[in-house]
Amino acid sequence: MDRIEKYIDELLAKSTPDRPAWNIEKILQGLKSNWNYIDGCMIKAVLEMYAITGNQKYFAFADAFIDAKVREDGTIDGYSVEELNIDNVNAGKTLFELYDLTGKEKYRRAIDLVYSQIEQMPRTKEGSFWHKNIYPNQVWLDGLYMCQPFYMEYETRFDEKKKYDDIFRQFFTVQENMRDPKTGLYYHAWDSSRQMFWCDRVTGLSQNFWLRALGWFSMALLDTLDKTDASAAPEAYGRMKEMFLGLMDALLKYQDESGMWYQVVNFGGMEKNYLETSGSSILAYALLKGVRLGFLPESYREYGEKAFHGVCENYLSEDEHGSLHLGGICLVAGLGGKGNRPGTYDYYMSEPVVKDDAKGVGPFLLAYTEMRRAGKMGDET
Repeated sequence: MDRIEKYIDELLAKSTPDRPAWNIEKILQGLKSNWNYIDGCMIKAVLEMYAITGNQKYFAFADAFIDAKVREDGTIDGYSVEELNIDNVNAGKTLFELYDLTGKEKYRRAIDLVYSQIEQMPRTKEGSFWHKNIYPNQVWLDGLYMCQPFYMEYETRFDEKKKYDDIFRQFFTVQENMRDPKTGLYYHAWDSSRQMFWCDRVTGLSQNFWLRALGWFSMALLDTLDKTDASAAPEAYGRMKEMFLGLMDALLKYQDESGMWYQVVNFGGMEKNYLETSGSSILAYALLKGVRLGFLPESYREYGEKAFHGVCENYLSEDEHGSLHLGGICLVAGLGGKGNRPGTYDYYMSEPVVKDDAKGVGPFLLAYTEMRRAGKMGDET
């Protein structure tokens, strides 16, 4: 067994559905882990580990984890549709795969429950979902990843592709309003109403290019494309592919010689800025999967491999007891809300950097499964 599988097995062994070892936010708060996007990231990665290795222990863990939260009637422990929090859609992605693997009808019912939130989400005047009910008129790049791949998979499988135009339009609205024409990068957030203290009063945009948000958005594009029936919307599908390629090209200009990217992407070398694990792992995954699916040229594979190895070399290490840990993970970053987060450079430098959080571990495992698919991993890892 290689080091990375040893690492994931150690994390799983320490985790229960109520207290997963990778949900550092809940651990620090001393709270039970309910339905949330962080666990969704990790269980999605565990299911990918099952898909690539065929090892039943990964399937069994993922099924037991989600089964413990989903009741027979399809309601979900700790999940409220009425909260209208786009982050909470993310864990719903695991339900499609688990339903296919197990045939449990409660998973199918839970899929419909999560979809019912999408039907109720408030929208900006441009038609984009608010990030959360408590963040009116705000679109965050993170939210596209949390919701749109689930939305697209539901439409493709269960709703006769009726809402394809809505999904594509939300991506194109982001492109039109949040992309910086000079760098090709996308700002973290946008207030359609131009009211929030953190936004530019003319554009509505936040100030900076945060790595993980750009990573989430790249995954949003890629994973939504992956769930789309291209023949049903060839023109929009083609435009989405161009968006994805354009974003990868823009980000590759900022890839550090280590293979990683900086927390604030375009300020590498500035005081306090650091090479960040979660966003770098996401981009390793996006590049490798993008090549595998034919959305990126084969030549881009080396950039994805370099990113993956950069994370391993910089942040995957053993402690004095021989246990592995993945460090360099920004715990959280956002705009407004508690603490009035202003989105300044100093703000992004002020958030805690932690080890073993699923926002880094999940994408790292996804990148690992892509390396495995490409035959690039052996015992030397």
